[in-house]
Amino acid sequence: MKKQETSIAFLEQFLPPGAYEQIAPFFKTHTIHLTLTHERKSVLGDYRHPVKEAPYHRISINANLNPYSFLITLLHELAHMFTFVHFEFKAPPHGKEWKTQFRHILIPFMGKRFFPADVERALLAYLHNPAASTCTDAQLYKALYRYDEHKPGFKLVDDICDNHYFETEDGEIYQKLEKIRTRTRCRNIGNGKVYFFQGIVEVKARKPRIEA
Repeated sequence: MKKQETSIAFLEQFLPPGAYEQIAPFFKTHTIHLTLTHERKSVLGDYRHPVKEAPYHRISINANLNPYSFLITLLHELAHMFTFVHFEFKAPPHGKEWKTQFRHILIPFMGKRFFPADVERALLAYLHNPAASTCTDAQLYKALYRYDEHKPGFKLVDDICDNHYFETEDGEIYQKLEKIRTRTRCRNIGNGKVYFFQGIVEVKARKPRIEA
């Protein structure tokens, strides 16, 4: 057991203070191979069930996540593990069985200052119907985004002021016009066309243009 505890001790540096002590028991009661990976834009973490060639649970987490995102993602994947342990292939990936396991594993971390107040408020709302990814819940995503390390000038579309300008990853320049429910109307400066952006898209703020 001492060897196993040593092998996961590195986790402490990725988690909020005090969270490691509550996470460690899961690794004592289950054989889990944990891998930290480089940033993956499409997923934050991944779970693979045991197979003949690898008879243990496999979890991978993006190593660049802030401590709160890392903890939530790890609990998300552990919930997949417990869902498989209890139901094997009888439960869908993010069905009611997984939602129940995720709530069960996350609730003990609530109200104990593992998360900042704004993140915890968003998490409580998210728990009513947890989705396949925290990226699909705008309020939770924005709360967690505040604790990420950002390159200078980068913001979410929702944080760009109306009529101000921003640049997308492909180098296109847009002017933010107005928010309509969950999306925002933006005008492409190059072709004059109007496009709709999700509010949680990260863009680079640009200085206001001086019209001729």
